[in-house]
Amino acid sequence: MGRAFEFRKERKFKRWSKMSKVFTRLGKDIVMAVKLGGPDPENNPKLRTVIQNAKGAAMPKDRIEAAIKRASNKDQSNYEEVVYEGYAPHGVAILVEASTDNINRTVANVRHYFSKGGGSLGTSGSVSFMFDHKAVFRFPQGEHDLEELELELIDFGLDDIDENEGEIFIYTAFEDFGSMQKALEDKGIEVTSAEFQRFPTTTTELTEEQEEEVNKMIEKMEEDDDVNSVYHNIA
Repeated sequence: MGRAFEFRKERKFKRWSKMSKVFTRLGKDIVMAVKLGGPDPENNPKLRTVIQNAKGAAMPKDRIEAAIKRASNKDQSNYEEVVYEGYAPHGVAILVEASTDNINRTVANVRHYFSKGGGSLGTSGSVSFMFDHKAVFRFPQGEHDLEELELELIDFGLDDIDENEGEIFIYTAFEDFGSMQKALEDKGIEVTSAEFQRFPTTTTELTEEQEEEVNKMIEKMEEDDDVNSVYHNIA
């Protein structure tokens, strides 16, 4: 799964086109983490994870600290995480993850992207069952041995482990995120990033022209400032 995960990340970052898009998303994550558990990363595991992800994305330290300071301000609005489900043309399942301070704006935009792209926005649960929700941890391989790590981490929810270009990828079920995060911390492993990803359990075969049509709709969604990730089940 490591190579597939990296391909998705590379594709997503290319479409964002500017690092400002990445930093905006991370800034929202910092706000939500601080609002949930306070500004001290030592006592806030979620904020600690977001800071790790920000460092992995080369977000400047002063910008991270400024985001934490802003998030601590009572006047700073919070963001709500929402998931939208639907279908693109040719029966492709689409799942959109967003964080927003204005639900009405976001749902209107997402509905517009579906409609203009020839798809349709569905109800909650209409396509989510077609995706496995997993946590993915990434860190440098260093001196770590994959077989030893697999044995050490299997009791903490390990689903899969992979190595790609000098980095190790750990996969767990969504609900095992916390136990795996603590296990890695206890072992002194400095995680480069920890993210939730959706992996399709079934895929849809398309022609090259059909895939291009669906990708145009996905690109429009990914350009929206409220949208964090768009998943599909194209083979």
